[in-house]
Amino acid sequence: MNSDTGLDDVSANFGGESERRGNSRFPVREELKYRVLHTNLEETDGIGTTLNIGSRGILFSTEGKLPVGRMVELSVNWPARLDGICPLKFVAFGRVVRSEAGKAAVRIERYEFKTRGNGSAAAAGRM
Repeated sequence: MNSDTGLDDVSANFGGESERRGNSRFPVREELKYRVLHTNLEETDGIGTTLNIGSRGILFSTEGKLPVGRMVELSVNWPARLDGICPLKFVAFGRVVRSEAGKAAVRIERYEFKTRGNGSAAAAGRM
């Protein structure tokens, strides 16, 4: 394991490498929006699909290669509903620990569940 780079927290078979993490991942396939946060206030947005999610990380498809080490905000339409009625959104912040064209792995540093509104935020282009 390489805990200095956080590789023990990312997905198996990423780029053909062997299993490196100690926690379980679940093969969740949901729409995802991401925003790479830059220090110069420039942001990179994109959409993708979750490939798997664990308690410490998430692997997802991307529109291009994301910069390793950068903070990312992720927003996932969560498959479960609050009280079986209210749709939820999983919002996480973390660092890109692995990236290649078409997919990236992020080590989750913090997250929260939010209720999804009526779609007005999505229509306005926000997460």
